[in-house]
Amino acid sequence: MGYRKLGRTSSQRKAMLRDLATSLIVSERITTTEARAKELRSIVDKLITLGKRGDVTARRRAGRTVRDVQILNEDGTTQDALQKLFDDIAPRFEDRQGGYTSIKKLGERRGDGAELVIIEFVEGAVAASEDAE
Repeated sequence: MGYRKLGRTSSQRKAMLRDLATSLIVSERITTTEARAKELRSIVDKLITLGKRGDVTARRRAGRTVRDVQILNEDGTTQDALQKLFDDIAPRFEDRQGGYTSIKKLGERRGDGAELVIIEFVEGAVAASEDAE
């Protein structure tokens, strides 16, 4: 198979990956299992590529995947997750041809031993490490 089934039916799997993609766009860093992160990486890369195109067709195609979630900004304004993808995240990667996310291993989960990872945007990882210094 060309994809991981993740122990779910196709509709459950698509819903889960849509939720994970939206969460990654909103918070720019999430913790999940390694298998889910590897599947999510390809979906988010395609969404960012659509965001870099920026036309109406690309926005509609990305809107099929990204959930309608309102984000409260620091200045008190709100924006959609889709708007954040097109206005904030995609312009960061204008000169990059792919590989927009990075996966860092955390270790095993205590309950079932699943491998946990952090998936985040590459530019966000650079900014976070500079803030730590």
